[in-house]
Amino acid sequence: MSVSWWVWAVLMLAIAAMLAIDLFLHRDNHVIGFREAAIWSGVWIAAGLLFGGVLWLWQGGDVAGTYFAGYLIEKALSIDNVFVFALIFTYFAVPASLQHKVLFWGVISALAFRLVFIFVGAELLETFFWSAYVFGAFLIYTGYKMAFSHGDQTPPDRNPVVRLAGKLIPTDPGYHGDKFFIRIDGKRVATLLFVVLIAIEATDIIFAIDSVAAILAITTSTFIVWSANAFAILGLRSLYFCLAGLLRRFVHLHYGLAVLLAFAGLKLILSETPVGKLPIPLTLSVIVTVITVSILWSLHSTRGTTPAPDPRQGEDLDPGDRTGSSSSTAI
Repeated sequence: MSVSWWVWAVLMLAIAAMLAIDLFLHRDNHVIGFREAAIWSGVWIAAGLLFGGVLWLWQGGDVAGTYFAGYLIEKALSIDNVFVFALIFTYFAVPASLQHKVLFWGVISALAFRLVFIFVGAELLETFFWSAYVFGAFLIYTGYKMAFSHGDQTPPDRNPVVRLAGKLIPTDPGYHGDKFFIRIDGKRVATLLFVVLIAIEATDIIFAIDSVAAILAITTSTFIVWSANAFAILGLRSLYFCLAGLLRRFVHLHYGLAVLLAFAGLKLILSETPVGKLPIPLTLSVIVTVITVSILWSLHSTRGTTPAPDPRQGEDLDPGDRTGSSSSTAI
């Protein structure tokens, strides 16, 4: 699929406009409730579906079907991001009113990382036929690890990137409103909120590698891959606030995500064999069936259980409650 530069420009401007509107409407750092999150989730999903409809009218059903397959698999894999976000916010006791800001800037970074990975991955697949076997094997292995090692979570403060940032950047162990940096005794230091942002971004890099490789198994069109990633990621914040209180009920969802990753890996490998690329209708059917079965299985297994604590409802701290210095100035 060949796309002119101005089409890319229009897409980028549309995404930037939607992000600007989201930032403007949440500039007061208020706590996101379920109703507001559900409305925004509907807005982002509608935007993603509308873009698919535009592709259908512009490029036809095959291209639109490829986009929807990529969008669905990215949306499903983003649920695993939500699990990790909840873990990080709970671990660092992030005030509920500050969580949206961290996720917003985390999404900006996620879009940038994915854009780089998409172009690099697509170029490798187009240039070296054997890279399909490498990516395919990686996805199958990742699916295996997700299925059987999903509960092995590394504490966020032990993440190598977070530890490196702590060594390179002077950090104050407290929250100072919504500031990522402050001045203490004339020196510019990072706040605990910046550490949380680094933890979010570091884990998202890992997720980005998995998700980009999975969608490249469906198509190597950078425009389709990027747009599917972008519209799926744009709704990630709202998805978190919708699902945060229900995460413990999705006890079997990781098995479904593991199957999707393994399926994407197998699809990528088969594309370089006499079998060729699997039909898009088959791909869509597998994705929808696996996601539906894993969610229904999870809900059935956890019916009647006590709801888990909602990580959004932690104590909303005063900006100075967790700072060790009284001579700090927020910037």
